[in-house]
Amino acid sequence: MTVLTFAQPYWLLLLVFVPLVIWRGWRALDSQSAAVRFSSLRLLEGAPQTWRVRLRPLPVVLRGVAIALAIVAMARPQERNVYVEHTSEGIDIMLVLDTSTSMRARDFHPNRFEAARDVAAEFVRNRTSDRVGLVVFAGKAFTQAPLTIDYQFLLRMLGEVQIGVVEDGTAIGNALAMAVARLRESDAASRVVILLTDGQNNRGEIDPVTAAELARTLGSRVYTVGVGRVSGASDDDPEQLRHPAMPATVEIDEASLRHIAEHTGGQYFHAGSKEALRAIYAEIDRLEKSEIEQLVHTEYGERFALFLWPAFVFFLIEIVLRATAFRLWPA
Repeated sequence: MTVLTFAQPYWLLLLVFVPLVIWRGWRALDSQSAAVRFSSLRLLEGAPQTWRVRLRPLPVVLRGVAIALAIVAMARPQERNVYVEHTSEGIDIMLVLDTSTSMRARDFHPNRFEAARDVAAEFVRNRTSDRVGLVVFAGKAFTQAPLTIDYQFLLRMLGEVQIGVVEDGTAIGNALAMAVARLRESDAASRVVILLTDGQNNRGEIDPVTAAELARTLGSRVYTVGVGRVSGASDDDPEQLRHPAMPATVEIDEASLRHIAEHTGGQYFHAGSKEALRAIYAEIDRLEKSEIEQLVHTEYGERFALFLWPAFVFFLIEIVLRATAFRLWPA
């Protein structure tokens, strides 16, 4: 159900002056002297009235109606609970982010996880019509945000992701399968998964090869990213900087990640820096676009134009009538 409300209702108080404007215009018509003077008008008393005489008050009425409509427009009428069909050109993208404890390694600044999240946020901010969703995983995977074009909501959800929320581990297969499931109902010609991890699959019920086969079957292209050095990265926390950092051997399963990418028509990247991560998104931007229709709910819709345009038309008609059919010739 839709309800018409006003954002600035105090303008409506001016409506009380509209009858006064019409009344003054009417009085002005009665007080106008003849444009052409005769010695006597008795010969015209029995003459029938023309349409110009009958419609003589019309410009006054048009002006009053136009002023009333303009006042209502200034009060900013709005329709609440509006659903708008949004059509745009874009692709559907699921970001899959590793949140295992090894992502704390500090070969990126300030660490792998923060760098990966920052670049993902940059990517989201640069979107205009692509639908983007987010899956995060460690020992388990879960959907942090479904596919959406509400980028502010997505950035907020991305900012809330933290390491240690779920049990530790690297469930790559589960995470990929969950992202592909989110893309299953997509009508976009290009459906993309960007999977970022620094480890190898060691948890979950679905192995990466099976998940890759599912992605290919459902037409999803997977870009895999191995984040960080292959081994020997520091895994210390900021609180532990005063102590010697203990090296952590982090093995990226490049063979598995490369297989996932090639099997689905994507590409594998080894990201040793933020610049390498940005290169992935540049590649995605070259993908084919497709039309997406989405029903978007808004809190309100502006409706002032429904009153402002008729007011302009009535003002214009009044000006034309006063300059032509109802023009008063000077004495």
